[in-house]
Amino acid sequence: MTIDEELSALDDNLRRLKVEYDIFFGGGSKKPPTDIEWRVQNLLKKHSDGHKLNFAQRFRFNTMQQRYALFSALWQQKLRIKEEGYRRPQDAILGIQGLRVEQQHAAEAALKHQHAPVRESTSGEQFRVHCSDVNAEPAKVEALYKALVETKKKVGEHGAGSLDSFRKFVQQKTSQLRKEYGCEQVEYTVEMRDGQVKLKAKPKIAEPMSK
Repeated sequence: MTIDEELSALDDNLRRLKVEYDIFFGGGSKKPPTDIEWRVQNLLKKHSDGHKLNFAQRFRFNTMQQRYALFSALWQQKLRIKEEGYRRPQDAILGIQGLRVEQQHAAEAALKHQHAPVRESTSGEQFRVHCSDVNAEPAKVEALYKALVETKKKVGEHGAGSLDSFRKFVQQKTSQLRKEYGCEQVEYTVEMRDGQVKLKAKPKIAEPMSK
């Protein structure tokens, strides 16, 4: 399988895993979907270093990795509750519903955080830039690329690729997010978390004007 095919398989398995856990906590299955989760964890582990991924693939992988971490924490919490047993029948109902509510709230919170307007950061571990027209803003793209390369060097990472390939990725991602969210600008950040360098892109939503 190619890397893109493996990432597609990971995405499919993540969606299936969530459905199977919903069925399990809803009482429709006696065992948690450990076989699917094993496949997901293997694919996440295989590409965790990211040295074989290009910019677009790394961005896609990081998104799925964060999604799994979000739901995995909730699943583990509910598994502990389920193993301890429910004192009353209504406790089981609340536990099952609580999982779905928590999943929804957690996903909504993550989405809200992703789309919220962000102020300029003064952190030495983060670089932030806004792009609207990559072809007209070569200096911004070059600065973003330089920040990514330098941050990777700090943690001993390599494989940043060429500036041309990076520019194409930023151009495609900017066009995609502007079209999808109807925004004027896309915000790119280079972050270093837990010893890993991450490049993130999100729509820059304008704050509503106060009356």
